[in-house]
Amino acid sequence: MKQIVVLSGKGGTGKTSVTAAFAHLASQSGPPARAIVVDADVDASNLELVLNPRQIEEHPFTGGAVAEIDPRLCEVCGKCAEVCRFEAVIPPDPDSGSVYQVDPIACEGCAACVYPCPAQAIRMIPQQAGYWYRSETDFGPFFHALLSPGEENSGKLVTLVKQRARLLALEEDYPLQIVDGPPGIGCSVISAVSGADLALIVTEPTVSGIHDLERILETTRHFNIASRVCVNKADLYPTSAEQIEAFCAAHSIPVVGRIPFDETVTKAMMNGFPVTQFRPDSPAGRAMKQIWNSVSVSFLEL
Repeated sequence: MKQIVVLSGKGGTGKTSVTAAFAHLASQSGPPARAIVVDADVDASNLELVLNPRQIEEHPFTGGAVAEIDPRLCEVCGKCAEVCRFEAVIPPDPDSGSVYQVDPIACEGCAACVYPCPAQAIRMIPQQAGYWYRSETDFGPFFHALLSPGEENSGKLVTLVKQRARLLALEEDYPLQIVDGPPGIGCSVISAVSGADLALIVTEPTVSGIHDLERILETTRHFNIASRVCVNKADLYPTSAEQIEAFCAAHSIPVVGRIPFDETVTKAMMNGFPVTQFRPDSPAGRAMKQIWNSVSVSFLEL
């Protein structure tokens, strides 16, 4: 099974639009390109807006744990407060006769307070941090997730979603996995690129786009992931697009295509379709199909 992950050094470059187009085009390419699609951008998932999934499974995700002090056992010794680096332990009110408590928002779940407690009054309580889903689309199976606001461990959730997709791919002999990765270079991105055969990096011709392209390429290079680059909205600032292509050429990174600015992409999203399905002959639709064909050839070479 081959795995492609679509990345961007920053948000808003058009990564999800490209992923949706790939999901559609893979489904039109015959059995060799049957694909399972994964939305690994669990902090702000939105691929489902253009894939119209039909949910068939929902599962809670436990991202971590917080400490809880049993007031019946607490001896008010204060050892928990002494070792807590995050000031999450609330001291008792001397006038009320209360015991130590833990602020669940401040608690980082490190469990440092559990071990020095002489009364064994502290335990770690698992916390539900979101959900992950298995759905069906017109283009094949779709695995996605939603992390609750303010929750952490998005890298753990990305890994879980990708593992579930991989299991189905192995069980039902899917040859391809298309992953819509998170933006940036953080832990969730590292989880998304893990095990990938190819990374397609979507960038844009702006100063910040070039800077963040360099950062994400450093990340994929560190993990030995073969990379390709496409430039979205390339015609809005041709000089910058040429700078991106020159940078990629200097570092032996293939640029697989340019996508022009095209209002059809926005119209397709508003109607809930990949642009290659909504209007395949549009400038952006044709460009994305050309990029897909180039990336497909890359898969055969890997």
